Amino acid sequence: MKTLAAMQADGHEQVVFFHDPATGLRAIVAIHSTRLGPALGGCRMWPYRDEHEALYDVLRLSKAMTYKNAAMGLSLGGGKSVIIGDPRKDKTPALFEAFGRCLERLGGAYITAEDVGTSPEDMLSVQRMTTHVAGLPGKSGDPSPATAFGVYNGIKACLQHLYGDDSLTGRRVAVQGLGAVGWHLCEHLHREGARLIVTDIFPDKVQRAVAEFGAEAVEPGAVYDVECDVFSPCALGGAINDDTVPRLRARIVAGSANNQLAEARHAQALQERGILYAPDFIINGGGVINVAAELAPGGYDRERAYRHVATIREKVARALAMAEERGITTHEAALLMAEERLERREASVTVASH
Repeated sequence: MKTLAAMQADGHEQVVFFHDPATGLRAIVAIHSTRLGPALGGCRMWPYRDEHEALYDVLRLSKAMTYKNAAMGLSLGGGKSVIIGDPRKDKTPALFEAFGRCLERLGGAYITAEDVGTSPEDMLSVQRMTTHVAGLPGKSGDPSPATAFGVYNGIKACLQHLYGDDSLTGRRVAVQGLGAVGWHLCEHLHREGARLIVTDIFPDKVQRAVAEFGAEAVEPGAVYDVECDVFSPCALGGAINDDTVPRLRARIVAGSANNQLAEARHAQALQERGILYAPDFIINGGGVINVAAELAPGGYDRERAYRHVATIREKVARALAMAEERGITTHEAALLMAEERLERREASVTVASH
């Protein structure tokens, strides 16, 4: 991959590669936009095959953060970081301290937090070397419950739009991925009487969901073929692709994963099949709202943060209604919502500079 060409294609402002020989740190920070403020986005640790795969991931994720933060009404830009390594074997406090030293060199242009493969405890190691970190224990902490609460609210908006009734009682919901977010989402859904179908690459998580929620278990590859009201992708991105779209037997796709569409055209493919898609960077914005609350004047206030997260229901409803009114996909509607806010910011800056 040609880095500068990839940056130019998607409008990235800055991509920085970091290496620390002493700890083995290999990291990439991608800052997509600082138009609304410093770029905020989590740090993902993953055993990427090579740096090209890592770069592809961080570029996509950072761009999505720009749109997510804008759509959530935050005065923050979009960025993301990835550390190449296996979080089950390669984590050390020293590695995250080295990562913190790297972030400090960026001078606050990028603020990190936890993501897939990292934890609030890892962020404490980062904090020893930089103040440009959020999602800390004792403050907002683990963003997963907030992300799940936002997805739950977004699912309610989809049900209301499609059926005229937001009740989950008796609704079949297939949840792909029982990580922290997927698990918390299952708790919300089960509490409201949903019938859960679950899958994960780790059998022990599936067995626990069967025991605690009375869920039906399916193999990871079979979840796309399940007849259900809602398919909720809560694992890694790209779940909606050329192979899976024709197989889906769901009425709604609404989950927490980032970059659920392998390509933007898959939103149109879902629409042509009569499947309602909740745009991922709107429905999964609860976590970043919760983390951003740490940066607010007066510090973190959980009640205030969760009131903001609950507005995801209104944001999803607006995207669905806009798509219907304008004859576009829900993905395009969500992009318009974010771009409108970015343009308003640019316009206000232009006026202020004259």
